Amino acid sequence: MQRSRWSHRLLSGGQEPDPRFTLANERTFLAWIRTSLALLAGGVAVEAFAAEIFSLEIRKTLSITLLLLAMFISASACIRWLNIERAMRHKRPLPFPLLIPALSVGGTLVTLVLISLVAL
Repeated sequence: MQRSRWSHRLLSGGQEPDPRFTLANERTFLAWIRTSLALLAGGVAVEAFAAEIFSLEIRKTLSITLLLLAMFISASACIRWLNIERAMRHKRPLPFPLLIPALSVGGTLVTLVLISLVAL
């Protein structure tokens, strides 16, 4: 069975990997998307329900930070899925997961702000 021109162009040749690896890559992509949706929901929840807890500026900053993290993770998950799929097709090492340190730093910053606000 032939791949479409679009998928052939995106995957840029190589050999078909074992379907189990492709499906595992897809499951990882979906896990990142779930994480992105959770951060999106958190950003909306902070803005909608934290009016009595935080001032407007802090609430907007936290909400926007969570929403930007969600957007970054969603976009990065797609790029990461594609890069891993290409690496598997060409039997190259898997790319460095830039998404993981970025999410860790972003989550840490949001948590530090929340801890400092609750402590004060």
